[in-house]
Amino acid sequence: MKQVVIYTLSYCPYCKKAKNLLRERNVPFSEIDVTESEEKWTKKIAQEYQIKDEVTYPQIIIGYERIGGCSDLERLIDENKLDKLLKED
Repeated sequence: MKQVVIYTLSYCPYCKKAKNLLRERNVPFSEIDVTESEEKWTKKIAQEYQIKDEVTYPQIIIGYERIGGCSDLERLIDENKLDKLLKED
């Protein structure tokens, strides 16, 4: 299974929802809470993943691919694409 990383803010309801969605599906993930250094992390994430628009949270990374936020995760689940994306190549 590919590694899942989720960048979160402690006060973000969408971050909590995304983590719960992953837990409900028994998807292990590493959480990076950027609350204390939000500005620094936002710049780093924008640069690393070449995000031109505003960086929102959560940011979910599967393998080396940024899938986006909570609504993007929900869409993957609804379209039955999450399991396929999680599989190793």
